[in-house]
Amino acid sequence: MTPPPPITTEHVQRGGGLMRLRGLVRKEFLQVRRDPSALAIAFVLPVTLLLLFGYGVSLDSEHVPIAVVVEQPTADTAGFCAELQHPLYFDPVYVHGMPAARALMMKRRVDAIVHLRADFSEKLRRPGGAAIQLVVNGVDANTARIVNGYVQGAFGIWLEHRARGGANPPGPVSLEQRIWFNANVRSRNFLVPGVVAVVMTLIGALLTALLMAREWERGTMEALLATPVSILEVLAGKILPYFLLGMGGLALSVVMGIWLFEVPLRGSVWVLVSGSSLFLLAALGMGLFISTVTRVQFVAAQVAIITTFLPAFILSGFIFDIGSMPHAIQWITHLIPARYYVALLQTSFLAGDVWSVILPNMLALAVMAMLFLGLTIRLSHARLD
Repeated sequence: MTPPPPITTEHVQRGGGLMRLRGLVRKEFLQVRRDPSALAIAFVLPVTLLLLFGYGVSLDSEHVPIAVVVEQPTADTAGFCAELQHPLYFDPVYVHGMPAARALMMKRRVDAIVHLRADFSEKLRRPGGAAIQLVVNGVDANTARIVNGYVQGAFGIWLEHRARGGANPPGPVSLEQRIWFNANVRSRNFLVPGVVAVVMTLIGALLTALLMAREWERGTMEALLATPVSILEVLAGKILPYFLLGMGGLALSVVMGIWLFEVPLRGSVWVLVSGSSLFLLAALGMGLFISTVTRVQFVAAQVAIITTFLPAFILSGFIFDIGSMPHAIQWITHLIPARYYVALLQTSFLAGDVWSVILPNMLALAVMAMLFLGLTIRLSHARLD
């Protein structure tokens, strides 16, 4: 019987690349399965953050306690006070005199005082009109602005009702207010897409940085690089499993956002998946770059939190408006991948496929993904030499 031909280096190189990559991916999946923290970050943490921000965090002010002072009760004051009886926005407390109202505000029992003077009805019929005094507790500036808007809105609605009832002749201009993209003005619709960006940042950057640094600490990375595998195969074997974990976390977050929190998804699914894939590649590249530079789990965790998680939480537009930040900080936000991903998510969920917003943000994410992955490959080669 003729013996089989010997296996040469050419045969190994020609058919072993895919086999080596499959073995590396299988090794990473086994490591993820044996590490509960990786699965917790990928699947338990998204559920926790979404429940926390969906139910526990709200930028809306509801059932605001206000003190109402009416010096001279009339039909006009009664009509206006009826507008303050909104079951969602206000919880009015009627008091006699401003001293009692100030005492309630000093005790933090009310957040605002609405004061109708004794000549309110008389001045209402004069050309100059009547004024309503509004005193707002400005300790919480956001709540103060919201309460101010609520009271002004109630006053405008009351004036509109009076004009339609013939109390005052209607003016030549009629104002019709419409709110686009988030008609109910629910902060949950704004927060949930931002939470998805934070979740993807944690899965992509923090998880990858920790696990790669653990390989460097234990010396298994040097042993792996001593084998015939190339650095590109090693990085691909690291990226693929955590990319799938990240997309699994995305699917879980989107399903919870749509079905549990009733956040609308007006854009196409493939745009959401494509943009999320680019952001996840950028986050994975950042995690690999951090782990390659630090090689220590503790240092990698600290660097990942400072450079990825905190900027994604504070400087991405997730909670704080970028346009309200100082110009220097606004320039810094252009270096944060989460800024582009949050804009893409909010557009896809609330507005739809607005290509003038989606395409520039996807391009920025693609550039950042190539930049961090390229730096990781270059630095890994330099460290091996």
